[in-house]
Amino acid sequence: MNDELQYQLLPNRPLEQADVLIQPLPHELTVSYKSGTRNGPEAILIATDQLEFYEEDGGWSPFKHMGVRVLPAVDKRLYEDNADFHQRLTQYARDLPEDALLLSLGGEHSVTASLVAGRLREPGTVVHVDAHADLRSHFEGSAFSHASPMHQIREAGHGIIMAGVRSLMDAEAERIAADPAIRCYSDRALHDDASWQALLAELSELRGPVYLTVDLDAMQPGQAPGVGTPQPGGLGWYQLLAIVEAVMGNANVRIAGCDIVEMIPEASCVTDMIAAKLSQKMISNWGRCQGFPVRPADGSQAEVDYE
Repeated sequence: MNDELQYQLLPNRPLEQADVLIQPLPHELTVSYKSGTRNGPEAILIATDQLEFYEEDGGWSPFKHMGVRVLPAVDKRLYEDNADFHQRLTQYARDLPEDALLLSLGGEHSVTASLVAGRLREPGTVVHVDAHADLRSHFEGSAFSHASPMHQIREAGHGIIMAGVRSLMDAEAERIAADPAIRCYSDRALHDDASWQALLAELSELRGPVYLTVDLDAMQPGQAPGVGTPQPGGLGWYQLLAIVEAVMGNANVRIAGCDIVEMIPEASCVTDMIAAKLSQKMISNWGRCQGFPVRPADGSQAEVDYE
């Protein structure tokens, strides 16, 4: 990866002056279908070059009032054991400033469990937007598989709200049915208005620390074709935005972090742009909830001439 990546071509603020931290995680070790997730973070950041500073839904320019920093990429070192990598990622995430928004860009979904372990230091809730349940204890011989992050997260004592699931094993379905701390809104159920409204209501009622993870295969493959394990069906763009707004705009929660994972760059750049725009929506909703629009206009945007 490029050693000096930028978000929207904005200069990187010093760590202690950044309100938003972008963490590239080009980790790809356990993917089981399409490969290329290791190229996702750089492609997403390149796509942000094409975003306007003004975020139209929120009605403001987030980085007119906030500072941003793209952190150096973190990945498994040569000869490093996979368990050691995940332990290192957990400690790394834990050491980053708590008051900044940590937005991580994958990479495969296995990184989410380590990010949650580093950022959620007390029992909290993980909102999991995904086509798959990701509740397997092991997959293809690995306990750190992209099919296993929700198993690790639940074992750590966190509650889980799933949205968009439409591919899972019978053991995962049985576990969900038996565990009241796992709430699953399947993709097909969300086509019923009552279920959709129930999901949004549950998200709006969340309290305490929350982490949001979005696997882009949650979306309809016609809208986001560049993903590792596509599935028929899926959420539309505005459904996904409604979930993001309900979580990131909830003033009663502390957002411990968020991520976008399992994106594979493709020739049309459509999925790259979806991920880039989604990252902007996450940042905008968090920033508005934190009151940044009324703060001085001394953010990263003030450091560039963009006319």
